[in-house]
Amino acid sequence: MPHATDSQYQHIQATPLTTTFGAEITGIDFSKPVSPEVFAEVKDAITKYGVLVFRQAGLDDARHVAFSSLFGELDDIKPYIAMGRKNRFAFDELFDVSNQEDDGSLTQIGSKRHHMGLGNSIFHVDSSFNPRRAGFSLLRAHELPPPGHGGNTDFADTRTAYDDLPPPLAAILSKHDFIGAHSLMHSRKKAAPPDSPHLKDVNPEDFPFGRHRIIQTHEASGRTNLYIANHLHHLEYASPQSQSFKPTPTQPYERVPEPQSTELIEQLLAHATQPKYILSVEWRDPGDLVAWDNTAVMHRAGEGTFMGRYKRDMRRCTVHDGSGQAWGLNERTTKRMGLP
Repeated sequence: MPHATDSQYQHIQATPLTTTFGAEITGIDFSKPVSPEVFAEVKDAITKYGVLVFRQAGLDDARHVAFSSLFGELDDIKPYIAMGRKNRFAFDELFDVSNQEDDGSLTQIGSKRHHMGLGNSIFHVDSSFNPRRAGFSLLRAHELPPPGHGGNTDFADTRTAYDDLPPPLAAILSKHDFIGAHSLMHSRKKAAPPDSPHLKDVNPEDFPFGRHRIIQTHEASGRTNLYIANHLHHLEYASPQSQSFKPTPTQPYERVPEPQSTELIEQLLAHATQPKYILSVEWRDPGDLVAWDNTAVMHRAGEGTFMGRYKRDMRRCTVHDGSGQAWGLNERTTKRMGLP
């Protein structure tokens, strides 16, 4: 049953999609620059709802980048280009999250790009493995497969999940100031087939980790958030638990021992991805745009039968987090920790 339109806005219409998060936004003319008055309400809405859906926004690449830049400083793909990747687009601020190779051909099932991309199918947040994490992401459908072939994007409400933590789990988190060590290669390997020739021999320990506290205040809303993702490789203690621990440049914090670390990560992920916290957004038409706050929700690419058969050309702008927790416990560097 549709929810009543939020009456607090003068320039936009916001229709909630669940009782706790997500809203469909109408009333914006994307054929011209979005005015400061309109954008102020968009920013307020994404703070409140975490996920905003704009149907048939009709943005081209240039206007997609321009609208995204209103949210803050944009990330870009220049480091990947420096490694030999090609850019299908005229804008380095657009990330290619399609099922296409650099030359535009369809990605084949079992290929390296396919196996690497499977990491998008498990709940995560963008760029938590980099020194500076992502704040907002704006994903646009440029070309979609025929109807009936799936490909929704699912979101998990991690603020409400924190509010609803079972008392025993909440007690563990309140007792220990846990740090999460995030790794892109860990989530890629986690989602890929165990015998993947592209990932089976990859060791996430060979790459730096992005470190962020598990429990955080979402500054814009003042709500507490559970900042977790399938990028989580292991947990660490903010304060040493044993006198024998000696920090090193690669291991500055004492690790939570196994299997406790992995068990707690999986317990938190299972709690936050219960159906009652999930919103599944269907991509209906080319031009649909979805914006979300990575510091308030997780997301994943839903299942579909289009792989290897139909193009699903999706393009994303990623906005660097501008909050006081953007860098976590990481060195302030432009290096991308997720690069293989």
